[in-house]
Amino acid sequence: MRAKVYIRYKEGILDPQGTTVGHALKSMGYSKINDVSVGKFIEMKFDNVSKDEAEKLTHESCRKLLANPNTESYKFEILED
Repeated sequence: MRAKVYIRYKEGILDPQGTTVGHALKSMGYSKINDVSVGKFIEMKFDNVSKDEAEKLTHESCRKLLANPNTESYKFEILED
């Protein structure tokens, strides 16, 4: 069992890294790209847990450590190997 976690800035929070990447792409000639957002991707693997327990562990990990609740939001998916 594994979790794929996607973390990004909340709406209205400045994303300076995304802005920089967006400007760089435009300067390279990619003028049709309108907006760029940079986030984090985290993958966690579990041993001998149920899907419910994997969801609980992932949610708690995100809430307590992986995502800053003031500036970031997260979503995740649980996959069975």
